Amino acid sequence: MRRLDNLHLAFTLLGGTLLLFIVAPLVAVFLRTSAPQLVQTALDPEVRRSIGLTLWTSMAATLLCAVPAIPLAWLLARRRFPLHSLVTGIIDLPIVIPHSAAGIALLGVLARNTPAGGLAAKLGIEFVSHPAGIIVAMAFVSLPFLIHSARTGFQAVPERLERAALNLGASPTRAFLTISLPLARRSILTGLVLMWARGLSEFGAVVIIAYHPTIAPVMIFERFGSYGLRHALPMTALFVLICLLLFVVLRLLAGDRDHVAA
Repeated sequence: MRRLDNLHLAFTLLGGTLLLFIVAPLVAVFLRTSAPQLVQTALDPEVRRSIGLTLWTSMAATLLCAVPAIPLAWLLARRRFPLHSLVTGIIDLPIVIPHSAAGIALLGVLARNTPAGGLAAKLGIEFVSHPAGIIVAMAFVSLPFLIHSARTGFQAVPERLERAALNLGASPTRAFLTISLPLARRSILTGLVLMWARGLSEFGAVVIIAYHPTIAPVMIFERFGSYGLRHALPMTALFVLICLLLFVVLRLLAGDRDHVAA
C-alpha cells in the first residue's frame, strides 16, 4: 500500500509540474497587464474587429468542414478499403508539415495566377488577403483534429447496433443518423471544439495567405514586432481571456447536455 501511495505522490508531482509549465506563462501574461490596459485594448475598434474576424472565420472553417469530415470519419472507422493507411496518413499531413510551408502550398493553389485561383476569381471568390483565404488556411491545419476525434467516436459505437437497425428495415442513411451519429456525438463535439480552437490559434498558414485582414494572432505578432512586448501583452491577455471564457461556456453546455441525456 505504501508503494502505491509513493507512486501516486510521484505521479502527482510530475503532473503538477507539467500543469505549472502550462499555467505559469498564462498567469504571467495577466500579472503583467493592468486592468486599465485591458479595458483600453478591449475598446480599441481595430482589436475588436481582429478578434471578431478570428472567431467567425474559425467557426466557419469548422462548420463547413464538418459536412464532409464526419462521413469520412465514419468510413475510416467502419470500412477497410485499399490505401486506407495512406488516406489516414494524408489526413495527418497538416499536423506534420510546418504551417508556414502549408501557407506557401495553399498560396500556390489559390493565388490568382493559378488555375483554381483564377477560376475562383471569375466566380467572384477571392482568397488572397480575404476572409475566405483565412478560412481555408484555418481549415487546412485544424481538420485532422475533427476527423480523428469523430473517427474515435464512431469506433466506440458497437457495429451490431447499426446492423440491427438495417435488419429491422432502416436505410443506411437512417441508421447513420439515428444510431451512429447520436452515439458518437460526444467525440464529434469534442472534435468540433478542438478544430475551432486550433483555428483560433493559427498564425503561420494565415499570415502567408492573408496578412490583411488581420486576425488576432497576426495582430499580436505585429504589435510585438513593431512596439515590443509591453504593447503586445494587453491584446494577448484579452484574446486569451476571451478564448478561456468561450471554452468554459462550451464545457458547461456540454456538461449540461450530457446530464440531461443521462
